[in-house]
Amino acid sequence: MKHVKLETISIKNSPDINEAWVQKVIFDDPTIVGLGEVITRDMERRQPYAGRLDLLLQDTETDKRYEVEIQLGATDENHIIRTIEYWDLERKRYPQYEHCAVIIAEDITSRFLNIISLFNGFIPIIAIQMTAIRQQDGIGLFFTTVLSEVSLGLVGEDEEVNIPATRDYWLKRGTKQTVELTDNLFKIVQDIAPGYKLKYNKYYIGLEKGGVVNNFVNFKPKKQFVKIESRMIETKELTTEMEDAGLDVEYIPKWNLYSIRLREDDFEENKELLEKFIRTAYELNQA
Repeated sequence: MKHVKLETISIKNSPDINEAWVQKVIFDDPTIVGLGEVITRDMERRQPYAGRLDLLLQDTETDKRYEVEIQLGATDENHIIRTIEYWDLERKRYPQYEHCAVIIAEDITSRFLNIISLFNGFIPIIAIQMTAIRQQDGIGLFFTTVLSEVSLGLVGEDEEVNIPATRDYWLKRGTKQTVELTDNLFKIVQDIAPGYKLKYNKYYIGLEKGGVVNNFVNFKPKKQFVKIESRMIETKELTTEMEDAGLDVEYIPKWNLYSIRLREDDFEENKELLEKFIRTAYELNQA
């Protein structure tokens, strides 16, 4: 196989493309920047007394919003300040959403990477380096995350943040069908680990036994499906088995998290496999 040398170019110094071109490319397909399944909510979003936000992206599942500032060339003080300022303005205007500041630059220098790292953990911020590669039929953009948002823990790790809820709350947030599907999944839990009860929280439905929480699995009824989650080390055989069965399963190594989107048909067709998943989650969380 012949090796082809890739030609990287500076967008800042290019006569053919500019920042507006980059914005349009990301606007058309925001998933290319590596933030997951996101959509574009706005471009050149006007800010009160503070210019315009380059791009506003939003996660399709969690509704988390990303305030994105694009910079050609190397990072500088003005763009970093602007990135944080736009994030702060948006989170104050729309506090019902989770927000994260994102700076995308051609060259994120070590000096400014150190400065950004000081903010991270207090200000949720992500730094992404952008590389432009010229090919025969055009120019491609490649994005590399050089600083990720610090994970401050998942809901469920600290029981004090688990705001109590009721079954009626979840019937409104999900549907009668998805809550009943959760009940069917819980019956499997009871067969494997008798004595547990459902614990209704604002962000998920967990498990408790004798007043002690043990969320070896938790449930999130949505409008179209139920999301089942479990924090445990991945079992490759189990992952492959679920994928081969057609289940919508994802494993997130960063959080040691299994996440399955389950519909009613999936339950009937894969009951034994779901039992195996829940049993594995229970056994691994007892270790």
